[in-house]
Amino acid sequence: MGIDSIFDSGRLTVYLSGELDHHTARGACMGIDELLDEYMPSECVLNLSSLGFMDSSGIALIARTSRRLAALGGRLYVAEPTKQTMKVLDAAGIERLAGVALTK
Repeated sequence: MGIDSIFDSGRLTVYLSGELDHHTARGACMGIDELLDEYMPSECVLNLSSLGFMDSSGIALIARTSRRLAALGGRLYVAEPTKQTMKVLDAAGIERLAGVALTK
């Protein structure tokens, strides 16, 4: 699981790569938490374009990140999901999760 980021003008973009599953989710959550603590962004974009696989652990990561951002007064966006990750997002009804906007 790889995590890269760019911070610009209050927006933190986090690029996730590899596989996001129950083995990697904890480390990914910790990495994202560190970035949120460091930058305190008003917006955060989780870019999923380089994820080869995501299971329900990814949904938990998105929900957790959304709650953290809401507590900071920010908003979470999920961007560029792959075909596989989009199936998981659709099945979970991610667009109904408060504070998460899906951008394609």
